[in-house]
Amino acid sequence: MRRVLASLSLMLFVTLSAKADEGEITQVINDQIAAFLADDFETAFTYASPNIKRLFGTPQRFGQMVREGYPMVHRPAEVTMLDSRAMGERVDQRVLIRDAGGRLHLLSYQMIQTSDGWQINGVQILHAPDVGA
Repeated sequence: MRRVLASLSLMLFVTLSAKADEGEITQVINDQIAAFLADDFETAFTYASPNIKRLFGTPQRFGQMVREGYPMVHRPAEVTMLDSRAMGERVDQRVLIRDAGGRLHLLSYQMIQTSDGWQINGVQILHAPDVGA
């Protein structure tokens, strides 16, 4: 009986931890998108992982990359968080974004835990879902 209770307690703790991480992860993504909407690339850059910061060097270069390569992230009309999946040390969070033209875009945000909390380590555009606008 003690083993069963211990197992149930452990499962509950792991589930609650995963939900807490999921909430933190989606908050980071939402906060970065809010910064993009305000053209506040300095704040948006703070949500990027150390690897991304090294790659782009400055918030301005990072902002230029987002404006040109991810316009749906720079100016989304609607953002919907979908499922997340633990992949070893990282979590992949899928996000559905409707752009200003009504087109849907499916993205995968690669999230990593750092000393500053969860940060975005990359975004991949996946195939768009086959649904109407």
